[in-house]
Formats: sequence, structure tokens, C-alpha cells
Amino acid sequence: MRSREPLVLLAFLALVYAWSGWRPSDPATWWMETAPVFVVLPVILWIHARIGLTSLTLRLLAFEAVLVAVGAHYTYANVPLGFWVSDLAGWERNHYDRFGHFMQGVVPALLLRELLLKTSPLRRGKWLFVIVSSMCLAFSAIYEFIEWGAAVVFAEGATEFLGTQGDPWDSQWDMFLAMIGSILAQLLLARYHDRLIERRDA
Repeated sequence: MRSREPLVLLAFLALVYAWSGWRPSDPATWWMETAPVFVVLPVILWIHARIGLTSLTLRLLAFEAVLVAVGAHYTYANVPLGFWVSDLAGWERNHYDRFGHFMQGVVPALLLRELLLKTSPLRRGKWLFVIVSSMCLAFSAIYEFIEWGAAVVFAEGATEFLGTQGDPWDSQWDMFLAMIGSILAQLLLARYHDRLIERRDA
């Protein structure tokens, strides 16, 4: 069953993205939000074919893709789940995008950790932790540059894509949460991740 898991996840994502792309709130924003998934997916499949990613990494990648699909369908600032959580917690802001950026740290952290352990001389320890955390923060910063570029090129047309909701510190929050996500992912999941890597390599 494990060997079929990537196919099951792909079929599931195909259904999710078919729903997401059906009459989205803002078609232009949908394409801008989902484009990274369509670019990254073939790369992930190629990596998996070469080194065999663990089930944990594959499932988290799929989960992140679902988060993007939902955010793209409604636009991140208008996801119903985010409003429900905000009402429950007494928040004024829809924090769905904040959770998305937190996961933007969690998921790359495990993917990068696995890639470095399997394809580089790096071993488990403080330097692996520092390098993975730094790379995740760098990727988050690159995404913020992309959002900045969209704002410059599309002006008001990029408002839904940016999803700042009036917060002047939105970019800083996004990068901070990605960094926290990458750190927590390594602290909390590293041992379990290591066992999965060793089991797959055995």
C-alpha cells in the first residue's frame, strides 16, 4: 500500500484542485496562488522517483497543496474556516494565511532535511538544523519578493493575492511564522522523521 501512496495522494489532489478551480472567487488570483504548486509538483515527483521520500514528507506536501487550493479558491483573506476560527478565538483578522505561512516553514523544513540527509555529506546535528532553518527563511523571503513584484506589476489587481488585510507588517509576520514553523518541525518531528528515513533506506 505504501508504494501506491503517491498515486493516491496525486488522485486526491487532482480532485481538490478540480474543485478549487471551479468558479474561484477571483480567477486571476487563483492562477497566481496555484502556479507555484504546478511548478513544484513535477520537481517533487522527480525527486521522489530518485530518492524515495518518506510518507511523512509526502503527506505534509499534499497537506500544504490542499491549503493552497482552499486559499486560492476563496482568496486567503476570505476562507470560511479562517473566519470560523477567528470568531471562536475573538480575533478580528482572518488568520488562514498566517497558518499557511507557518506551514510554509514546516513542510520545506522536512523536505530539505530529507534531501540533505540523503544527498549531501551533512549529518544530523546543529549544522543541519541551522542550514535547514536558514533555507526555509530564505524561501519565505523569496516568496515575499514575488508578492512584492506582483504588487508592483499588477497594483490594485494584486490585492487579493497579497492578502495583507491592511497589516503593514504582513511580510514580516509571514517570514517570522515560516521560520518558527521550520524550527518547530525539526524540534518535534526530527526523531520520527529519522526513523522513517532509516526504515526506507534499510
